[in-house]
Amino acid sequence: MADHDLKQLDAPFLTLQISDEAGTRQLANDLAMVLRPGDVLCLSGDLGAGKSTLTRALLRSLAGDPELEVPSPTFTLVQTYDFDRFDLSHFDLYRLEEPEELEELGLDDLLEEGAALIEWPEKADEFLPSKALWVRITQPVEDGDKRTFSFHCEDPDWQDRLTGTLEIRSFLEGVGFSGAERRFLAGDASLRSFETVEQDDRSAVLMRWPFQGDKVPEAVRAYMAKVHLAQDCRAILAVGGELRRHGLKAPEIYASDPEKGLVLSSDLGRETIVCDGRPMPERYHAAVEVLAKMHGESWPEILALDDGSSYQVPDYSDDALVAEASLFLDWYVPETTGMPAGDNMRAEFEGLWSVALASLSGAQRGWVLRDFHSPNLLWQEGAGGTDRIGLIDFQDTVIGPVAYDVASLLLDARTDVGADLESDLFDAYVSAREKQSSNFDRDAFSRAYAVMAAQRISKILGIFVRLARRDQKPAYLGHLPRMEGYLRRVLDRPGMSDLKDWYERFRG
Repeated sequence: MADHDLKQLDAPFLTLQISDEAGTRQLANDLAMVLRPGDVLCLSGDLGAGKSTLTRALLRSLAGDPELEVPSPTFTLVQTYDFDRFDLSHFDLYRLEEPEELEELGLDDLLEEGAALIEWPEKADEFLPSKALWVRITQPVEDGDKRTFSFHCEDPDWQDRLTGTLEIRSFLEGVGFSGAERRFLAGDASLRSFETVEQDDRSAVLMRWPFQGDKVPEAVRAYMAKVHLAQDCRAILAVGGELRRHGLKAPEIYASDPEKGLVLSSDLGRETIVCDGRPMPERYHAAVEVLAKMHGESWPEILALDDGSSYQVPDYSDDALVAEASLFLDWYVPETTGMPAGDNMRAEFEGLWSVALASLSGAQRGWVLRDFHSPNLLWQEGAGGTDRIGLIDFQDTVIGPVAYDVASLLLDARTDVGADLESDLFDAYVSAREKQSSNFDRDAFSRAYAVMAAQRISKILGIFVRLARRDQKPAYLGHLPRMEGYLRRVLDRPGMSDLKDWYERFRG
């Protein structure tokens, strides 16, 4: 198909000059990192322009397999791949006779579960989504290796995504990871995303924290401030550095760009304290040792950063704790009753929580990492002592009742911790603390543990429903029965009768 027959596009929002095939494969890797379910990527260009090269590289990047076979769907028209992140359907419309045939191929249905990559999209132009990203590939010099890639799209989100992924590539080039292979690692419950970065025999983890400017709605940013959630990556740099200074296993920082929200750190692996979905007691006991060590030491409120600035570790105020617990009212109550929480229900709930938290005025306060549970505790096989536990996801560290992190671990939101194991771990923690100090008050700690556990469980029940309903992540609903069981267990502990009465009345 001649170039003048190609789709008449608006001016490109981005044009890249790529010098060779290796550069095309790297561009495909960068595109793969920002591709999402529902996306349509249209590759346009003459025969031999490089569409197949880009396609194969992108599919192999998504698969994490440089040897993946990528047959041309010229005759079948579409080939769908089942990847871990999402499905991707590869269309080749060169032999499409009528544009309407695209509907028969089920593009709309395929986009409900995954993304689509379309070669020769001109054949079905009017039947393609208006928000599709068009990539036009041209060859400036016949038989040469150079290619020009121009990007066209009506949706400004694509410009943000491409700018972001190319910024990451530039960052990696500037810190000694030139030509590195990027692989999607995870996207957490916030806007942050994580990649592994591999170059020869080196591996690192790249965190992108895109909270700058207007990336976060004002209402969300206000809530983050209210409950003391970190709003930039300086928290990772400051808290991680202090953890390492205390001899704990936090990732080493290789490079960072706080203005762009980028942090490159050492890779502590993927193995957690859970195996095959079950908690491993030895590993949980090692995590208890980490908490006992932390809670037996003093931790600063103000941390110095390498650039000469400082970071203030926030106070985990009662207002913040009540606001978090109230996510139970905001999301879990409507989910289970079909009705929003009324003003009277909210007033009683918040009043009971204010009283419960006030009763902890004498509880030990210190650093609370806040998400001290299995996904963030990486098992370091062959290490000893507290080095057996690698710590990640500690950016929201606050100063509050240290019992919070113990409850996070012993009532793990991601795996079933039985009552016997919980009791065993509780006793191990108390025993370690009593060895550290003859002044350790077991009864006061037990009270703080129960209140902090109930607060965290209430918050998480709300968060899991919010993730399912607002953020279209329904898998989180599968965790609700576990958290509901934990809540019943905690409310049976001594001193919890007032809160237990409220939750029982709510459940009817």
